[in-house]
Amino acid sequence: MAKAPVLTPQAEDFPRWYQDLINKAELADNGPVRGTMVIRPYGYGLWERMQQEMDARIKKAGAQNAYFPMFIPQSYLTKEAEHVEGFAPELAVVTHGGGKQLEEPVVVRPTSETIINEYFSKWVQSHRDLPLLINQWANVVRWELRPRVFLRTTEFLWQEGHTAHATYEDARDYAAMIHTQVYGDFMTNVLGIDVVLGRKTAKERFAGAINTLTLEGMMGDGKALQMGTSHELGQNFAKAFNTTYQLQGAEREHVWQTSWGVSTRMVGGLIMSHGDDNGLRVPPRLAAVQAVVLAIKGDDAVIAKVREIGARLEAVGIRVVVDDRTDTPFGRRAVDWELKGVPLRIEVGPRDLENGTAMLARRIPGGKEPVSIDALADLLPGILEEDQALLLRQSRERREARTVDVKTLDEAVEAAATGWGRIAWADLGPEGEAKLAEQGVTVRCIVAADGSVPQADDQEGNIAIVARSY
Repeated sequence: MAKAPVLTPQAEDFPRWYQDLINKAELADNGPVRGTMVIRPYGYGLWERMQQEMDARIKKAGAQNAYFPMFIPQSYLTKEAEHVEGFAPELAVVTHGGGKQLEEPVVVRPTSETIINEYFSKWVQSHRDLPLLINQWANVVRWELRPRVFLRTTEFLWQEGHTAHATYEDARDYAAMIHTQVYGDFMTNVLGIDVVLGRKTAKERFAGAINTLTLEGMMGDGKALQMGTSHELGQNFAKAFNTTYQLQGAEREHVWQTSWGVSTRMVGGLIMSHGDDNGLRVPPRLAAVQAVVLAIKGDDAVIAKVREIGARLEAVGIRVVVDDRTDTPFGRRAVDWELKGVPLRIEVGPRDLENGTAMLARRIPGGKEPVSIDALADLLPGILEEDQALLLRQSRERREARTVDVKTLDEAVEAAATGWGRIAWADLGPEGEAKLAEQGVTVRCIVAADGSVPQADDQEGNIAIVARSY
């Protein structure tokens, strides 16, 4: 009798496969309150690596990290009507504290534009205070009706950037720079996901923004996932909170602003973009563990050798773990590391030791081959880069193969059943967008005819990317 698969096959039930993988790879558990999650150490290690890579890019863009309270006076949100209307169904409101009813209810932050603007209005006085570039790593709460671990949770972790500029052009250019050089670079070159960079329609725009830039990734089942967004806020929040600066004379001008963020949703995107029926496949540049060295048996010489190999690999900059837990069967350990998607496994037993070789298992392309132990330190850095490139190529090939050009709404709905559709925005427009939404298909973004990000929704030649989404 054939063994039951460790995971539900993707082709059989993709959502069940996703949940199986989160459980079996020990990434997360459901929290005690509906919609919350407990991120387990291996899953949090993925998020930490994402933080490290993103934080370096954010700081290179000139932003500094700060922290703002998670409790926001309800009156702050009511100052920007469009913003509060957009978030009203998702708000968690605290009415009691310390055993007493609060004089004013406080909102658990769904995002921080309002509270940050309260302080921007104090900190910005003259043009010399601009640009003001702030980022924070924090948690937020949005009361989610249809929760799914990592993808949609009531509480999640993220970074949110908030900036103030002297001119519209400066704010616009900064939002675009974050979109491409911070988010686009990270998702393409570290996550290995071939995201599409585009502009959100007015209907899909962030509440209170004048423009939202998005990064959309195609998941393994053909659906789209919004991986991150960068918003031009115009002067909407500046006017609500009177955030102004003094020009050369006595005249004062409202600042122009941006906000931008990515979250633990990227962990879900990583799983659904690269995972297969055997588990995760973690991009080497992201992986907290790039290689694991396994002792097949509890032989003293074998244990000594795997530790020596681990030290050699660490010395050349490879993030490595030595697995010498020989009281646990080798097969079980190998399957566990495969589920976790560690790019490389180096397996060493007594026979390998005699031959001066180790068995190298590559998680991303698959397959095993014997490799000289002495050659590992020189060989593996190049292999890791090859496998990183392979994941990006596979992501691009999937998106291109499952994206079709369409001309009608019916064709767009049909395309979205298995992938993405591309339709001229002039042929779709807001009315067509509304009709697609009735059938569970959304306009994920608008791109220019050459694939770049357009300056306006109604720009001639714009293309709408339509899909079902998470």
